[in-house]
Amino acid sequence: MRKILSIEQKEKLIKAFLFVCAAITLLTTLGIIWVLLSQSYNFFKEVSVWDFITDKEWTPLFSEKHFGIMPLLSGTLLTTVIALLVALPLGLTIAVYLNEYAPKRFRKAVKPLLEILAAVPTVVYGFFALVVVTPFLQSIWPSISGFNSISAGVVMGIMIIPFISSLGEDALFAVPNSLRQASYGMGATRLQTAFRVLIPSASSGIIASIILAFSRAIGETMIVAVAAGQQPQLTMDPTVPIQTITSYIVQVSSGDVQHGSLEYNTIFAAGLALFVFTFILNNISFFINKKFRQEYE
Repeated sequence: MRKILSIEQKEKLIKAFLFVCAAITLLTTLGIIWVLLSQSYNFFKEVSVWDFITDKEWTPLFSEKHFGIMPLLSGTLLTTVIALLVALPLGLTIAVYLNEYAPKRFRKAVKPLLEILAAVPTVVYGFFALVVVTPFLQSIWPSISGFNSISAGVVMGIMIIPFISSLGEDALFAVPNSLRQASYGMGATRLQTAFRVLIPSASSGIIASIILAFSRAIGETMIVAVAAGQQPQLTMDPTVPIQTITSYIVQVSSGDVQHGSLEYNTIFAAGLALFVFTFILNNISFFINKKFRQEYE
């Protein structure tokens, strides 16, 4: 006869399964860190960390080699900031409209359609930025380059709108209805209630959505590789070609650089810099989120 497990045994099996799932996630992260550190060690044996941080040029594939990560970091930061400047106001506005103004049927129909934006292949977004957004910007701003960070950032912002609008709307929906009614009872309008009561009350979820959108934007590859160019420059000018860390990794990983060479090992050093950069910014966002949560609890 088949042995029937007791409730206690089933709970132990479930606990073990959940532990394994958590361990896989942790071990994967540790594996990524180990690969970046071990491979970057070969790079930093030949290039000093100080030069890597302070040099203002990045030309490892040129005859006159420079290994300063700052141009790639500035390009990454520039496109990400542009994307957030586009996605944040639009995403929050959409979230407020869907939660407070839109009829229920309209909300149920539009929200899944809006989330389709996140499912579009990023290479499609890249070509859209190159053949549609850039010519449109050039018609208004003739001096803008054919490859630039502003078109890549704008389209990247469109891509991450669902992260902010969908998760932000969920956070607003979770706010207790009693707060709305109390605000209306004090004579506040719907707009005042949305921006002075609901958004502060849902700030924890909204900031979490912004962090997710930020992480998605900073790690984007194909949009910047297609539309932003491959010219690492230490600049904050959005009209000129730039290169991000991710697009550089794609360029070197295409197979033209000898495996194991110093030039090839630069992708691990660049990846490590991106990991540290993202880790620092995510921790800053975490502390901001924690501060807002304490203020409104």
